[in-house]
Amino acid sequence: MTDTPLPKLLTPKLLPIAFAGSHLDRADHIRNDPAALLALQSSEARLLRLDGLDAVLKDDGALTWDTLAEAEPGSEMIFLGLDGAVPCFAEVPPETPPGGPHASPVNWHAMAVLDPGELAAYGGARSLVSWHCRHRHCSVCGHPTALAKGGWQRTCTNIDCGAEHFPRVDPVTIMLVEHEGRALLGRQPRFPEGRYSTLAGFVEPGESVEEAVAREIHEEAGLRIRDVTYVASQPWPFPSSLMIGCHAVADDDAITIDETELEDVRWFTRDEVVEALEAIGRGENGKAFGAPPAHAIAHVLMRWWVDRG
Repeated sequence: MTDTPLPKLLTPKLLPIAFAGSHLDRADHIRNDPAALLALQSSEARLLRLDGLDAVLKDDGALTWDTLAEAEPGSEMIFLGLDGAVPCFAEVPPETPPGGPHASPVNWHAMAVLDPGELAAYGGARSLVSWHCRHRHCSVCGHPTALAKGGWQRTCTNIDCGAEHFPRVDPVTIMLVEHEGRALLGRQPRFPEGRYSTLAGFVEPGESVEEAVAREIHEEAGLRIRDVTYVASQPWPFPSSLMIGCHAVADDDAITIDETELEDVRWFTRDEVVEALEAIGRGENGKAFGAPPAHAIAHVLMRWWVDRG
C-alpha cells in the first residue's frame, strides 16, 4: 500500500498556533483520585498568579507562579496539570472578579511576550477560571455547585439533583474565502483603524462546520461558497472558544454586506495580502489594509493562503 499524498490545500506549512502547545501534562488519571489530588497540594506545588483573569508577568515576561500558601482564603483549587513532576494549580476566588468573569479584555501584551508553552498554560487556566466563576450555581435547579475532579467538573450540591457540569468550549468557524485569486476580508467597527480580517461566526446547534461556514459567509457577505476545507484550529480563551480555521471558494464575487455586524467587506489581491502581512511584521499597516497580528488564527490563515500559491 502506497502513501497517498495530502491534497495541495493542506500542504503549506502553518505558523505556530497561539494558545496551543501547553507544556503541562493534564494528567487526567489524577483528576478522579481525590487522595492523589490532595497529596499534590504540597509545598512543591505551584499556583498561577492571576489578576482577575489577566496573567501576572514577571520582569522577564514569564508567568508568575506562587506557592499554594499564597492563595486567597476560601479559593477553590483547579489542577492544571504537571510540569514534569511539579503540580500546577490555578485558583477560583471566592468572589467573582470585579466587573464579572468577562471583564478583562484580550490580553495582547501577554500574547506578545509569553513563551508559547506558558501562553497555552495561561490560556487554559483563564478559560477554566472564567467558567467556574460563571457556573457557581446549577443550571438545572439553581442550587450552588461544588468543584470536582480537580476543577474539571462542578457538581450540584442539591442531593435531589446532583447534576454534573463540565467545562465547555464554543466552536467558532473562521474562514478565508477566495474567488479567482482574491481573498475575502472584512472589518468590524471595533477593529483598529485600517484592519481587515477573515470572517468568522459561531457554529449553531444542529449544523456541521461546513454548514456554519456557508451560512456565515452568506449572512455576512451575501455569497454562496463551496469546497469547504479544514486548515487549522486555535483555542481562544476570551472566554472559551475553539476557532476552527477553514478555506472555501466563492461561486461569484458580488458582495452584500450585513451592516449590523460588519463595517466593510472587500476582495483583496494576493499581492495586497502579502504586503499587509509583511507590514504587520514591521508593526505597520499595509497600503491596502492592516493585517491581524501574528497570534490570531486569521493571520495564520492569510499566510497559509499566500504560501499555497
